[in-house]
Amino acid sequence: MTKFLIRWGINAAALYAAVWLVPGIEFRGDWTGVLWLALISGLLNALVRPLLKFLTCPLIILTLGLFTIVINTVMLLLTSRIGQAFGIGLTVDGFWTAVLGSLVISIVSIIMSIIFRDELKGKKV
Repeated sequence: MTKFLIRWGINAAALYAAVWLVPGIEFRGDWTGVLWLALISGLLNALVRPLLKFLTCPLIILTLGLFTIVINTVMLLLTSRIGQAFGIGLTVDGFWTAVLGSLVISIVSIIMSIIFRDELKGKKV
């Protein structure tokens, strides 16, 4: 349960960083909306992303892994659309804005995962 909460917090912080840093990604709401968006994003990454990676495996191999950026972009756009359907105000202006946002989310997630590495592995510090 602790790993889930840490991963959820990392995802929420990464989404907030993308909203804060990338012009064209806007969020209207309070901090609980960011938590709901992080949950939606996490569920999409757990359920839809593996299927997309399997279906696009030849493209991922052909582009030496760079096609995963497109998959991350699609995940951000899906998160935005599903969030809007639930009344959570995340708007992404277009594809290239989503590409930049997905790069920010990936970088922040990687950095925070390194910082919280021991907690995610379950080791006592």
